[in-house]
Amino acid sequence: MTQVVSETGTKAWEGFTPGPWCDTIDVRDFIQRNYTPYLGDASFLAGATDKTMRIWEHLESKYLSVERQKRVYDVDCDTPADIDAFPAGYISDDDDVIVGLQTDVPLKRAMMPFGGWRMVETAIKEAGKEVNEDVKKIFTRYRKTHNDAVFDIYTPRIRAARSSHIVTGLPDAYGRGRIIGDYRRVALYGVDRLIEDKEAAKHAVGAQGFSEHWCRYREEHSEQIKALKKLKKLAEIYGYDISKPATTAKEAVQWTYFGYLASVKSQDGAAMSIGRLSPFFDSYFERDLAKGIITEEDAQEIIDNLVIKLRIVRFLRTIDYDQIFSGDPYWATWSDAGFGMDGRPLVTKTSFRLLQTLRNLGPAPEPNITIFWDPELPEGYKEFCANISIETSSIQYESDPQIRCKWGDDAAIACCVSPMQVGKQMQFFGARVNAAKALLYAINGGRDEVSGKLIVPDHQAVEGDGPLDFDDVWQKYEEMLDWVVGTYVEALNIIHYCHDRYAYEAVEMALHDSDIIRTMGCGIAGLSIVADSLAAIKYAKVTPIRDESGLIVDYKTEGDFPVYGNDDDRADDIAATVVHTVMDKIRAIPMYRDAIPTQSVLTITSNVVYGKATGSFPSGHKAGTPFAPGANPENAMDSHGMVASMMSVGKLDYNDALDGISLTNTITPEGLGRTKQEQVTNLVGILDAGFLMDER
Repeated sequence: MTQVVSETGTKAWEGFTPGPWCDTIDVRDFIQRNYTPYLGDASFLAGATDKTMRIWEHLESKYLSVERQKRVYDVDCDTPADIDAFPAGYISDDDDVIVGLQTDVPLKRAMMPFGGWRMVETAIKEAGKEVNEDVKKIFTRYRKTHNDAVFDIYTPRIRAARSSHIVTGLPDAYGRGRIIGDYRRVALYGVDRLIEDKEAAKHAVGAQGFSEHWCRYREEHSEQIKALKKLKKLAEIYGYDISKPATTAKEAVQWTYFGYLASVKSQDGAAMSIGRLSPFFDSYFERDLAKGIITEEDAQEIIDNLVIKLRIVRFLRTIDYDQIFSGDPYWATWSDAGFGMDGRPLVTKTSFRLLQTLRNLGPAPEPNITIFWDPELPEGYKEFCANISIETSSIQYESDPQIRCKWGDDAAIACCVSPMQVGKQMQFFGARVNAAKALLYAINGGRDEVSGKLIVPDHQAVEGDGPLDFDDVWQKYEEMLDWVVGTYVEALNIIHYCHDRYAYEAVEMALHDSDIIRTMGCGIAGLSIVADSLAAIKYAKVTPIRDESGLIVDYKTEGDFPVYGNDDDRADDIAATVVHTVMDKIRAIPMYRDAIPTQSVLTITSNVVYGKATGSFPSGHKAGTPFAPGANPENAMDSHGMVASMMSVGKLDYNDALDGISLTNTITPEGLGRTKQEQVTNLVGILDAGFLMDER
């Protein structure tokens, strides 16, 4: 690693325990040496200050209420987005705690045409605005976009798979996302030091003859350095000098936010997570509280105001995009809690302050607060999490032991369930394949069960009108998956090659190590439908129903069969086999930039869209109806309760789904107990039991 001159941060670092982080860029080492685990309860917390509530109420009355009526509050149609493209903007005159907006007005959306002009133009018109013809001319005549390049390269089979919706949600017309910049570096080291580090890395790679790697490495580092200089300019627009390290807790939060703001100003990724911040921020808060520089009310106000900013991130997107993702999410995911490798909990007072924002400001989906759960977490914190979950339904939980074992104790979630080491790893995001639809293709010999079109040639359909044979269907399904997975990964390789060339995330990558781990985040949808349908074929009698053209469009299923999600090994083993089979096929294909292939079982938002494009199944799932989300049991098919479904999900091998496995459960507070304390105790017990099973 490049040496960092420790004198740079001498004043800013007063009171912190020194270590290797003083000489090299190593935020984790700083955290481990300086954070204070908190083992108490929530009694120390403060409510929202009057200033916070004035800002929030002004935002609600003047901006958010209007946006809800119009869908899009406003669009800047003249200025292509960039880190320093807009003048300073504020919510109100009181907005001076944590400052910075994506544009110059709250909720005004910016164009990001480097990903693709077609989506930008459609979104502008859908918002009721007029396209700037000069900008359009630039991005259709003079400047090639990521989307243009992708469709120049796409093969006929990719286009066929895309149009038939067997592969859906590919990031080929928008930013790929799932890259978590280590925004904490801006606060700990200052931008000048980060620039020096990147300059040194750029020149450290010698050219032993020409190579594409050498050229790309130097060019990308040059783009990162330019982005860091723009980041400094962004802060200057708001009256801040972030060239040097932050000296106070408020500055640490502001500096960190400027890094994140630069990212959401310049990229419209499908997930723009902010990372794992609480232990880092808490080190500054504890120092300033001990010095008497701030009070607990001040600390809460700072976190509340940061969360306000995260809640009003907006991207210019089409109605079709919103339908794919069931709304307008951007997943500003904030990961928290868990344990360090040394056995100390990473729960701090700021972990509580983050959850307190859901009381002070009210419930909200952003930032997507994700708790790394372990049954050994401090009891006071677990009870507070349960309280907030019951009150707001605004927290998600991940298995800390699983994540820590694979990705270390400074990992964070990008999007919903995708873990990565902050600042040391990025993902080539890849949407997912419709594994359920692939089963219907296998049965129909590559014909689409909705349109009747032949999408996958040279595949033998099931013959005859008799009951389906499990071994025959499984063999055909495996063969179909070879085509589907091969087409899918081919598309991902093309997309990410083009994205690096035409829509590179310079500032996000500037806040990473120069040599990083890359993963290719593949995924599947419709797992429970596949498992139940194969179980029906194996254990019951399934007779296909054909239309006049011979296409199988429905099924008559007679007899009982086991279903996934009820802790029944017969169905659960089929689900695990499907996940393993798909992952094995993914692993066999070379990845762009030697990325490590991973897989998620994830459809938290797009399960409705997948269902609309898919026909009927042997399991009884009807055409056009929504899929169950993620790794959930099929809708209304789980009859043994929440814990049984958690046990079924726990049988999926995490090594086959290192990009994450999602289980979404709904439970009413009354179903947890009669009193609030009973509800809290029982929810903690369910989480403990479920995550203990997950460690088996």
